Amino acid sequence: MHELKILGVGILSWITFLPVLGMIIVLMLPKEKEKTVKWTALGITLLQFVLCIVLWMNFDNTLAGINKIEGFQFIEKFTWIDVPGFAWTNRVVIEYFMAVDGLSMPMVLLTGFIGVIATISSFSINKSIKGYMALLLLLNTGMMGTFVSLDFFLFFVFWEIMLLPMYFLIGVWGGPRRIYAAIKFFLYTLFGSAFILIVMLALYFSSKDPTTGAHTFNVISLMDPANLLPGSLLAGSLTTARLLAYAALFIGFAIKVPIFPFHTWLPDAHVEAPTAISVILAGVLLKMGTYGMLRMSYGLFPEAMVYFGYALAVFGMINIIYGSLCAMAQKDFKKLIAYSSIAHMGYVVLGMSSLTTQGISGAIFQMFNHGTITAMLFLIVGVIYDRAHTRNVDEFGGLANKMPKYFGLVIIGFFASMGLPGLSGFISEALAFLGAFSVEPIRVITIISTLGIVLTAAYMLWTLQRMFFGTLPEKWSGLTDLTAREYFMLVPLAVVVIFLGVYPSPILNMMATSVNQLVDFVSKSTSLTIMGW
Repeated sequence: MHELKILGVGILSWITFLPVLGMIIVLMLPKEKEKTVKWTALGITLLQFVLCIVLWMNFDNTLAGINKIEGFQFIEKFTWIDVPGFAWTNRVVIEYFMAVDGLSMPMVLLTGFIGVIATISSFSINKSIKGYMALLLLLNTGMMGTFVSLDFFLFFVFWEIMLLPMYFLIGVWGGPRRIYAAIKFFLYTLFGSAFILIVMLALYFSSKDPTTGAHTFNVISLMDPANLLPGSLLAGSLTTARLLAYAALFIGFAIKVPIFPFHTWLPDAHVEAPTAISVILAGVLLKMGTYGMLRMSYGLFPEAMVYFGYALAVFGMINIIYGSLCAMAQKDFKKLIAYSSIAHMGYVVLGMSSLTTQGISGAIFQMFNHGTITAMLFLIVGVIYDRAHTRNVDEFGGLANKMPKYFGLVIIGFFASMGLPGLSGFISEALAFLGAFSVEPIRVITIISTLGIVLTAAYMLWTLQRMFFGTLPEKWSGLTDLTAREYFMLVPLAVVVIFLGVYPSPILNMMATSVNQLVDFVSKSTSLTIMGW
């Protein structure tokens, strides 16, 4: 189905801008009405998620998208900015171009789902509720818009919109070192955005839209070499300029993932951020980096993607091993989960580097699974921190008997993170390894990367032992088990983790045609056989 409108407005616009409408309503409410503000924000995010489900129910798995506009669904496309000039080279045309395919649809679902969970988690916030909920809703719009935009300029606008609310959500509502963490996050991400902006402008001035005759930001047009002006900066194949442009895009997206050595902002941001913001940060924001690579880097510079395939696999391996070793060294429960997040995004990068259908399918599925599993893990940290006001793993012990229901959900989250069969993490990691192992040049890299599985089991089981087994310290004798609100946060995530571990087809089928199209596009766009690919 190519079009779906509500009250004359496309469903993607509703899904993207509904939180902005909610933000306006929240700002109009009296600040004394804290409960009304919270429930209004939750109602808006629930409605957004319902629309995401409607989108999914009408999504056609057989259409591919990628580089053909007829393969995209729910298309909304019109001229947003048109500045006429004396000649076509002076005319500026920027489109409002939104659509989804198999790459973006899982991320849209994930964003809607995590948005609801994070809003429920935010009910524990008791400082400037009105401002907090307004910023949370604006953040939601920035994330959703990034996943549905097919105009590079529009994509960049949403990418940048996300910065402002996240800066304040960490800097105002965070922990003791919140200002440092917020500034570090902002500067790192803005540094990466500068590289993306440079490449975006270079592509714009190297292109000519076949319809309007003007330069274009249309991603689908930019993917066609015929629309690149002969002799322009980024024309040709595997030129130095194109390799540098790919590298610049890589840095911009790698900071968001984050890929080593651009990762240092993440543990600081997680440790200082409120629980709900850590949930969004790990659950959705990191995926914007890998999604950007799949949509932009693969689509716009396919031959450079092949050229740097081995290097990308090495980065994935470093993330997996380094992130796991750092996690093992942590005593702060939240920092431990933050480093585990770096390691698990390494599986995504490794799967992407394989350029195989299995590997990329595993990478996208891991993006979705990591979003739900890590959201669950950060909520688990939040539950114990709300009660004990400490995250030091060594200060606990014997919590299994004191908080048995909490312990049961911790088991699901920990074992899913370890990639235990029957839980969603296993399927995606297996597919990523399967795809990477099938490519001979990165087979050794893949074998080394499997150490991450053992290391993950080591730090997760060690944490489980220190916190939940043994004797309960006397000071924790007053701890209580889960509340109703905490059940509403954790149980839906646990259900998704178990369901997709047993029956992953709903997500895999959604992306299959688009992934095949992407692999076919990359292989046909380059006649290179670099490093055996």
